[in-house]
Amino acid sequence: MGVPAFFRWLSRKYPSIIVNCVEEKPKECNGVKIPVDASKPNPNDVEFDNLYLDMNGIIHPCTHPEDKPAPKNEDEMMVAIFEYIDRLFNIVRPRRLLYMAIDGVAPRAKMNQQRSRRFRASKEGMEAAVEKQRVREEILAKGGFLPPEEIKERFDSNCITPGTEFMDNLAKCLRYYIADRLNNDPGWKNLTVILSDASAPGEGEHKIMDYIRRQRAQPNHDPNTHHCLCGADADLIMLGLATHEPNFTIIREEFKPNKPKPCGLCNQFGHEVKDCEGLPREKKGKHDELADSLPCAEGEFIFLRLNVLREYLERELTMASLPFTFDVERSIDDWVFMCFFVGNDFLPHLPSLEIR
Repeated sequence: MGVPAFFRWLSRKYPSIIVNCVEEKPKECNGVKIPVDASKPNPNDVEFDNLYLDMNGIIHPCTHPEDKPAPKNEDEMMVAIFEYIDRLFNIVRPRRLLYMAIDGVAPRAKMNQQRSRRFRASKEGMEAAVEKQRVREEILAKGGFLPPEEIKERFDSNCITPGTEFMDNLAKCLRYYIADRLNNDPGWKNLTVILSDASAPGEGEHKIMDYIRRQRAQPNHDPNTHHCLCGADADLIMLGLATHEPNFTIIREEFKPNKPKPCGLCNQFGHEVKDCEGLPREKKGKHDELADSLPCAEGEFIFLRLNVLREYLERELTMASLPFTFDVERSIDDWVFMCFFVGNDFLPHLPSLEIR
């Protein structure tokens, strides 16, 4: 499913489902960083019971970010993942459960899609490298100015897949992180923590949904449990609606289209590699003091309230004078079913249907 397109369509059609998150930042006193006390009431005026993390949506941006310098080694990647989880935890502040799910071995349909996507990404990467080298040689031949080529070790994101050494190290690091927080952070007190690593089969979001469905089947299940799921995939909206839980919220980074990216040759903004002319870099600030700063701010988080979306859908889908009793839960299932025909991780996009 086209995530940005679907999310944009949904947020424009039903603007009330989106709420900006209030986030407390760690304070600094005499050079000492004072962490946020997550045991205090949630500043967003809502108390969440369970927080579910689809970890692959955290691992990818932390290991190879698009809008800031990449971590130098695996240790820095692990620290970036820990900091991201801490940030999410301080916003949501779950009181009962924290469930971390890493993608295990995917079903065959997803594997086929993943394989074609990875081959295509590899092919496009090679083509981009050849094009970059060609443009570089052209600019230097014309007497243009380009900074020396950086030879840096490229992180292969294909190792974020079950069975690799990287994923094994990540699972060990996360176990250490959980043990440390449970012993030292007051916000984690009395919290149940579940880590489903890459050795457990199934995609992260489906492991989470399976857990929620199992809990709903328990005789002592509390129907007022407030769930919060972290992830940027549009499928999570569908899966959250399909649980039929009355209190379900998705937390995700605010989608900002057309973020500026630096040119791969001269590292300046405002043009792409194919349009690079090799001009000298302009001075940034009076004494070039802004030279190394990237024009990007830390991403803001938003809540997507599925309980409000359910109310909108109920109003739109309810039909008068039906020969049978209208059931809103079944009509929401039908809506989700129709949306999946626009394509998702398991189904190809039907050419006769569009998201709109």
